[in-house]
Amino acid sequence: MDKFIEKASVLIEALPFIQQFRGETVVVKLGGSIMEHKDGYSRIMQDIAFMECVGLRPVVVHGGGKAISRAMKENSIATNFVHGLRVTDEKTIHVVERVLNREVNPHLVGIIQQYHGKARGIYGEDIIRVEKMTGKDPETNEELDWGYVGKVEEVDVEPVRAYLRSDIVPVITPLGKGPDGHLYNINADDAATAIACALNARKIVFLTDVPGLLRDAEDKSTLISSLHLSEIDELINRGVISGGMLPKIRGMAGAVKTGIKKAHIIDASMPHSLLLELFTSEGVGTEITK
Repeated sequence: MDKFIEKASVLIEALPFIQQFRGETVVVKLGGSIMEHKDGYSRIMQDIAFMECVGLRPVVVHGGGKAISRAMKENSIATNFVHGLRVTDEKTIHVVERVLNREVNPHLVGIIQQYHGKARGIYGEDIIRVEKMTGKDPETNEELDWGYVGKVEEVDVEPVRAYLRSDIVPVITPLGKGPDGHLYNINADDAATAIACALNARKIVFLTDVPGLLRDAEDKSTLISSLHLSEIDELINRGVISGGMLPKIRGMAGAVKTGIKKAHIIDASMPHSLLLELFTSEGVGTEITK
C-alpha cells in the first residue's frame, strides 16, 4: 500500500504545476545524440503524450543530424560543415528532406501514438518561410555560402494552432521554403525558437545531452539552475557560455525577450527529465527568465 500512497503523493505534488500550465503551449526541441538512443527519445515521446493528456499543448520540433549524415554517406555525398552549419547543396537537400520528413518525423509521431497520444507530422516547408543564410568569416571577412540553408523570416502558425485546438501534438521538421520556391534546411534550434515566438508559447525547452549550463564544464555539481537575462553577457565574456552552448543560450534569451516567460535547457538522457523540469519545484536543468 505504501508504494501506491507514494504514487498518489507524486501526483499531488504535480497538481499545482498541471493547473498552472493547463491550456498553455510548450515548444520542445529534440535533437542531438539523444536521437541515436531509442529508449531515450521514446521516454521523451511518452512525456509529450503525458503533457497532452493533462491539458498542456506541446509542440515538438526535431532535428536528425546523425541520421542525415549516415544517409549522405550511404549515397556517397560528402558532409561539410562551415561554422557549425551543414553546407547543403542540391543533392544534400534531397537527402535532408527525405530523412526528416519521411523517416524521422513519422517515426516520432508513431511513438507518441503508441502511448495513446494524438500526434500529426507537419513538414516545416509548409509553414516556414526563409531567406538564404548569409555571413562573413570573422577572420578573413570572406563571404560564407552554406547553399540551401535558410534563416526563418515568417511562420504560418494557423495549421499548428488548428492541431492544438483538436488536442493533437504537432511534430515539425526544421525545413523552410525560400522566395525562390526552393527547399531550405534550417538549424533546428532556430526553427524551434521561431515557432515558439510565433505561437507566443508559455515555454520553450531544449533537450540536449548535457545537464544544462555548468559554471565548470567538467563538474556537473556546478549546474546553474536559473539564469536571468542580465547575467548572460557576463557569462559569455568569462567563457562560461561558449562552444555549442552559445547559440542555444542566445536562442533561449531571444525567445524570452520576445515574451516567452521561460526557456529551459535540460538533459534528455535523464529518464523523464522533461516532466521533472515542468512539474516539480526543483527542476533538473537550466532555466532563463526575465
